[in-house]
Amino acid sequence: MPPKKQVYQFKVTLKDVKPPIWRRIQVPSTYSFWDLHVAIQDAMGWLDYHLHEFRIKDVNGQMLSFGIPGEEFDDDDDILPGWKHKISKYLSLARPAFEYVYDFSDDWRHKVELEAVLPAEPKATYPCCIKGRRACPPEDCGGPWGYEELLQVLGDPAHVGYEDMKAWVESMKEGPFDPEAFDPSSVEFWNPKERFDLAFGDT
Repeated sequence: MPPKKQVYQFKVTLKDVKPPIWRRIQVPSTYSFWDLHVAIQDAMGWLDYHLHEFRIKDVNGQMLSFGIPGEEFDDDDDILPGWKHKISKYLSLARPAFEYVYDFSDDWRHKVELEAVLPAEPKATYPCCIKGRRACPPEDCGGPWGYEELLQVLGDPAHVGYEDMKAWVESMKEGPFDPEAFDPSSVEFWNPKERFDLAFGDT
């Protein structure tokens, strides 16, 4: 009999933001780090405008980085190409937690924790987002501390910068922004290969 297909269940929590912003997602165990990157982007609500990096310790305690290497995609780069490395080779329930960083300027750091390895449901579609809390911050808002300031301004209609900030956020979010709102059923996942082809063409 062929082996049963498995899925990895992750909890992804944005660091340094309170109350917490988090998502619980399930992805195929066959995913690469690039595939997981795309799933996290879509589940969180980021727009994949910036570089990213996974930081994880191997069994020997060495820190490894997976993401997008230099322009020549050199395997000797400190950052290993995420699309060439399967998550199943590096992740286990014995070492469940690692870090995902998005936008090295704003420095959005996420704690990613492998919660479970589960049999795939026969009629389910993966990846999927099964739970979460609070809206994703807007792109380019200055990281956790910039986002905190943004929320303070939006919470005070009498603030001198309120109207400009409200207009900017709505332009970034393409509509009204409720920082407390999140609906798992609204998440739409890209095909990772299509995202890769769009980003890199025939590379």
